[in-house]
Amino acid sequence: MMDTINSVLNWIVPPATLVLLAFSWPTLTFINTCETIYHMFFDEDIDNKVVVITGASSGIGEQIAYEYAKKRANLVLVARRDQRLRGISENARWFGAPNVLIMAADVVKEEDCRRFINETISVFGRVDHLVNTTSLGHTFYFEEANDASVFPMLMDINFWGNVYPTYVALPYLKQSRGRIVVNAAVENWLPLPRMSLYSAAKAALVNFYETLRLELNGEVGITIATHGWIGTEMTRGKFMLEEGAEMQWKEERELQASGGPVEEFAKMIVSSAVRGSAHVKFPNWYNVFLLYKVFAPDVLTWTFRLLLSPQGMRATSYVGTGRPLLEAPSPPYRHVVVHTAVPHSSAPRIQLVE
Repeated sequence: MMDTINSVLNWIVPPATLVLLAFSWPTLTFINTCETIYHMFFDEDIDNKVVVITGASSGIGEQIAYEYAKKRANLVLVARRDQRLRGISENARWFGAPNVLIMAADVVKEEDCRRFINETISVFGRVDHLVNTTSLGHTFYFEEANDASVFPMLMDINFWGNVYPTYVALPYLKQSRGRIVVNAAVENWLPLPRMSLYSAAKAALVNFYETLRLELNGEVGITIATHGWIGTEMTRGKFMLEEGAEMQWKEERELQASGGPVEEFAKMIVSSAVRGSAHVKFPNWYNVFLLYKVFAPDVLTWTFRLLLSPQGMRATSYVGTGRPLLEAPSPPYRHVVVHTAVPHSSAPRIQLVE
C-alpha cells in the first residue's frame, strides 16, 4: 500500500510544487524585499565592537577586514603567517578601524584557536563577530591525484579550520549575542567537475552551521555566505610559474586577490551580517541551478557531460618526464602549484589553491 502511495506522490508532488512556486514567487519576493527594507533601518551598530577574522591575509578575508574597518570595528586578524597581516592592519586602520590586533595561528589546530581567542578576550574583553574565511580549493580530477595524503589537508582547512574557531569562540559570542559569518561556496550543493573534495568539505560545512543555527536558537546569529565563480588568486593567474618550472611551493596567505567581484562579495557579506541576514548568495542567478538540482538533476548531468565530452580535455596525472603533477606538500605549506617540466606544453596544470 505504501509503495503505491509513494509512486503516486512521486508523479504528483514535483509538478505541483513547481506550479506552487510559480504562483508564490511574487509573494516571496515581496516578503524578502520588506525584510531587506526593515533591516536597512535596524542595522547592528558595529562601531567599536570586536570582530575576529580568520584567513584575513588575502582574498575575501582581507576585503572583509576593510569593510568592517570602514564601520569602525576593532579587528583581530588571523592567518598562518603574519608578514602580510602587518600591511593589511595598517590599511585597516587607514579605513577607520580604531584598533587592530594581528595573530599568527593555524586554524586547523584547536590550541592555536584557543590562543588567539584568549588573546582577543585579554585585549578587548569580548568577541562580537567571528568571520571564518579560511578556504582551500583544487582543480584536479579525483582519480588523477596520486598522493592521498593531500585529501585530509583539504578537509581540515575547509571544515575543521572553520569549526575549531567557532567551538572556542562560541561561549564569548553567546555572552555578546554576537554573530558567526561563514565563507562557503555554491559547490556545497552544485556538483562541479575537478572539485570533488572541495565540494564535500563545503557541504559538510554548510550542514554543520545550518544545524548549529537550530541548536543555538537565536542566541548567536549565523550568516552563511555562498559564492559562485569570482575573481580569486586562481582566476587572476597569481599562481602562474615561469616557463619550464617544474614545482614551486607557495605559502597559503602570501597571495592576494582584490577588486571586482571579490570586493563586491565582501561588501555583501558584511552588510548582510550587520543586518542579521541568515544567507548571502553571490551571484543570485546561481539559485536557478538549485531548481534543476531538485527537479531535473539529469539536466545538470547532461550539461557537464556535454562540456567535458571533447577528447583530450581532461588533464593526465603524468606529463613529459613522468613526474606526478600533484604531490602532497610537507608542513607548514598549504599551496601546491605544479607545472609540467616541458616548456610550452599545452597540458593542463594541476593546482591546489585557495
